[in-house]
Parts: sequence; structure tokens; C-alpha cells
Amino acid sequence: MVADDSDVIRMVLKDILIIGKHEFVAEASNGVDALEQFKRTNPDIVLLDVAMPKKDGLTVLSDIITHRPDAKVIMITASDNQVTMKECIRVGAVAYILKPFNFEDVLREISRVLS
Repeated sequence: MVADDSDVIRMVLKDILIIGKHEFVAEASNGVDALEQFKRTNPDIVLLDVAMPKKDGLTVLSDIITHRPDAKVIMITASDNQVTMKECIRVGAVAYILKPFNFEDVLREISRVLS
């Protein structure tokens, strides 16, 4: 599943998943929809933007982990704020990817998390 408020980033992440031969099951452009899509589709992995409208990514992450403690969520952001990174990991994110990212790094992180 891909959740990002940028149409372009969502499209790129979907392409990365498809190139990596992963099934794409859902997308969301805001935090409220991200949580709803997560509950509806129960994806193996979530690529979740930190800065989302309606409900921020950290709150969505917390809600996802509350709903399914074993969820695999990779946070994605343009900010390299160490406090935010540490908080995401503390709440339950399994990884953190900085924008701009490249295909290989994202695929490598997805493979690592799923293995």
C-alpha cells in the first residue's frame, strides 16, 4: 500500500512496487484514507508519508500499529529530522526512507522488511 499526498510520489512508488514484482493493493492521498485503506486491504507492507493532510503520518502509523501490531510500515519523508525519525521507529515503523529516493534503495528496503 502507498500513502502520500503527492500524486507523483504515489505513482513513482506504485511503479517501484510493480517493477519489484510486488502486488499493489491500495493507495491514499491523506491520513484518514490511509487508515481506512489499511483496514480494508490488510497489506503486507505500507509506504507511508510522514506529512499527510487530514491526519499526519505519525498518527496514522500509531493507529495502524494499534490495529495490527505486526504491521510493516516504512515511513517516507523529505525531512531528515532525527527526532521525527526516532519517534517513527519508537511507534513501530520498520524503516525510514528520505526523499528524494531512488528505485534501488526503495526496493532493497522493501525486500529487507519483507524477508
